[in-house]
Amino acid sequence: MQLGLHALGIGSGAKRDVIDAVARAAERAGFATLWSGEHVVMVDQSASRYPYSADGQIAVPAEADWLDPMIGLSFVAAATSTIGIATGVLLLPEHNPVLMAKQAATLDALSGGRFTLGIGVGWSREEFEALGVPFEKRAARTAEYVEAMRTLWRDDIASFLGEFVGFDSVRVNPKPVHGGRIPIVLGGNSDAALRRVVDWGDGWYGFNVDGARAAAEHVGKIRAWCAERGRDAATLRLAVALRDPQPSDLAELASIGVDELVLVDGPPDDAREATDWVAGLAARWLIAPTVDPMRR
Repeated sequence: MQLGLHALGIGSGAKRDVIDAVARAAERAGFATLWSGEHVVMVDQSASRYPYSADGQIAVPAEADWLDPMIGLSFVAAATSTIGIATGVLLLPEHNPVLMAKQAATLDALSGGRFTLGIGVGWSREEFEALGVPFEKRAARTAEYVEAMRTLWRDDIASFLGEFVGFDSVRVNPKPVHGGRIPIVLGGNSDAALRRVVDWGDGWYGFNVDGARAAAEHVGKIRAWCAERGRDAATLRLAVALRDPQPSDLAELASIGVDELVLVDGPPDDAREATDWVAGLAARWLIAPTVDPMRR
């Protein structure tokens, strides 16, 4: 069982000196992955329901700093050398997939193949409207964007024609470090999201899951649907962030095949305190000093 840390990109975790301190301390402590999420815009009064809380409201204040995760993670990559980096999650249908394929491969190349692209379909209609992207059919758009991006990563001269994106005989370089592929981990806890994991994902990032028992139910569905599709569930990377995680959850999560428990927290504002904060987390969770980062 590996441990990840979702602490950078928002609020105090958006400060450059804190990013450097947390990233270096997390690598030294043995965390497997540093995760960073995305919202391009926030609104003060949203009619859209946030799917990861009981009251339907996101806990992050609308006025908080929220870094672009691709840029923020490039600073994380520069401050470290072995720890995995991952978007958790990037809202793919809000992006141009050709440009995102370029950015993701660039970050993967500069980090030495340490990047995992965690994606979601999005939930905020207001955000899609601000970006001029249709909210409807966003799941289909996401699936097609992934297919197009994988084509660009794989083929030296790439062509693709779909409902939402098309290109003919183009070159996009650099290519990802590991065999022209970047792992794509899908967020979302609904049945529809879990089926997308089985249909075309490389893994699942369950966010704010209500305990290890709920995680077991989700993983059980993934395994059952993999069996139906003839897919080997062992090839999927399973990471979860629990709503109120306890060290006692580790054994149960490991028993159901979860690869990584992601701790979600905000670091102190002071970089020196942030270093001690990471060390305290590591001590509480009894991280071994040598834990391999997330790999393909």
